[in-house]
Amino acid sequence: MEKKAHVSWPTDAKVGLGEAPSNGGEVDVKLSRQKLALLETRLRSLGCVMVAFSGGVDSAFLAKVAHEVLGENALMVTAFSETFPPAERERVLALVHKHGFRHRIVERSELNVTGFVQNGPDRCYHCKLDLFTRLREIAQTENIPHILDGTTAEDVRDYRPGRRAVAETQVLSPLWEADLHKSEIRLCSKIFGLDTWDQPASPCLASRIPYGENVTREKLHQIERAENYLHSLGLRECRVRHHGVLARIEVASEAWAFLTAQHRESLVAEFHALGFTYVTLDLAGFRSGSLNEVLTPAQKAEP
Repeated sequence: MEKKAHVSWPTDAKVGLGEAPSNGGEVDVKLSRQKLALLETRLRSLGCVMVAFSGGVDSAFLAKVAHEVLGENALMVTAFSETFPPAERERVLALVHKHGFRHRIVERSELNVTGFVQNGPDRCYHCKLDLFTRLREIAQTENIPHILDGTTAEDVRDYRPGRRAVAETQVLSPLWEADLHKSEIRLCSKIFGLDTWDQPASPCLASRIPYGENVTREKLHQIERAENYLHSLGLRECRVRHHGVLARIEVASEAWAFLTAQHRESLVAEFHALGFTYVTLDLAGFRSGSLNEVLTPAQKAEP
């Protein structure tokens, strides 16, 4: 049975999202409402869907709207694996419980996917192809005709080799179809009561390993534990890039003094205990996808 959300929209023409990461400045409330209406109409037309639900900002918002519009005709599926940290698993399950999503967990191992382990520039393609193939099998068993992902309007302009797998497996991207941008998704998520509205982006742990260097379980654990330590210091947005025996830390420049003056010795000791010989601070600061900086325009071109 179709459900309808009861939410209270801001009365201002434009609102800011405060400290939300990547908020993109002020958000046009009227335009966001129009795009949300387009999304709801699109979901209603699909009737029965499966949402690839990672628990991130985008997939959580899509799951919430699908649940509100389609009720039990929306199944959220989360794939747990080596790249999905335990803390993220707990957060996903808490989201499901809080919002009453119909949900299923799939256990998988990307380390069984050769193209993922070899870690070429198309690593995400191989991972997504394996994931969506698995989801398609479940969807067929459950007689669910449509699989949805959380691709946004920004994503299609970025280097996203996984988009090729989306096309090959006929996965739909309704957020992109509605031209919803990250800032609009954050605003709508806040209005819908989603705790993810101001959540920092949390890409796959393998994205911290340079292309051409094999992805291993040991490296993933090192990265996870190193970033958990930084989070324990109060740093929300950070990356630990794994360059063999060297750890390259990316944080906002405003956090440099905090790290070097107050936590340098303990940080170095912690990272040494994790197996890193050298611990460095990237003077270019935090930026998402920094390992893509080595790719040429030809490598970034869609295949």
